[in-house]
Amino acid sequence: MLEPRTLFNVNAEIYDDSALRGLPLLASLSGFVDAGHVVSQVSEELLEILASETVAVFDADQLIDYRNRRPRITFAEDHLTDYQPPRLELHRLYDGLGEPFLLLTGFEPDLQWERFISAVLLIVEELEIPLLSWIHAIPMPVPHTRPIGVTVHGNRPDLIDGMNAWRPTAELQASIGHLLELRLIEAGHDVVGHVVHVPHYLAEAEYPPAAVAGLEYLGASAGLMLPTDRLRETGRDVERQIARQVDGSSEVQSVVTNLERKYDEHAGSTERRSLLVKENSELASAEELGAAVEAYLASPRAEEESTLLWEAANESDIPGATDDDGGAEDGPVR
Repeated sequence: MLEPRTLFNVNAEIYDDSALRGLPLLASLSGFVDAGHVVSQVSEELLEILASETVAVFDADQLIDYRNRRPRITFAEDHLTDYQPPRLELHRLYDGLGEPFLLLTGFEPDLQWERFISAVLLIVEELEIPLLSWIHAIPMPVPHTRPIGVTVHGNRPDLIDGMNAWRPTAELQASIGHLLELRLIEAGHDVVGHVVHVPHYLAEAEYPPAAVAGLEYLGASAGLMLPTDRLRETGRDVERQIARQVDGSSEVQSVVTNLERKYDEHAGSTERRSLLVKENSELASAEELGAAVEAYLASPRAEEESTLLWEAANESDIPGATDDDGGAEDGPVR
């Protein structure tokens, strides 16, 4: 393995400051499943609202596959401008009460995972970070009319016990966050991860209520007051738009009612099982999840009704909904 320390550059004046020691670290890395654009919304909200300083910058050229995730650039009439390079950075921020914390944000590395994790481990040990709290989001066959669920994992029982709606055992595709959690725990560090559950028919659009939940879980685990007011207001607008679409269609009302009934049945059962886990304890693929959603709705018209809900969401002005061609709008690599 190449020297991990050469993978990042630090702002020495800040990095060597003793006040940087002992701060909790939050992580929100894009590139893995990001249902509802939760990770990107969390990162943007923290960086746009809170005072921040850049502590370290990772070398994107060594970590990203540009042909797989092409950065954005603007063609303005007769010239190119506004190139948006991929960024992976460590920041120091201050919460609503002025308490400092660290934020690792940007793209999920495509390459050199173990070297990147070794570099993060160096930072964790040198800065005496007491806890890494990270987040991502997945689509679930749940209704938007029920509280946002979460699956919490890691090695801090005090932050995990009593939080999970389901406690599955499953084999799944790994993300950098998963491996980072595993390696940090192996090295004796405290880690807690949060998987936010987003209604499957809203997974491709920005869904602010799920981002609010993500910020609340991150803040609670690290003892921070994180900003949610702006996302709450946007979320109320989105929910009103969804409500209008639901009220305007008896068929959409039917699918929401079915989702609510199934959700309540699972919430009230004594033995809970993740809706994403198959009988052989492997995590369902995207295709299998679609089939599971149909079965979950327990209706001969499950596929049709699920499509109605998705189309209803897209017909509204929900931020981040699909474009006219039906494909998800691409954002800058960050």
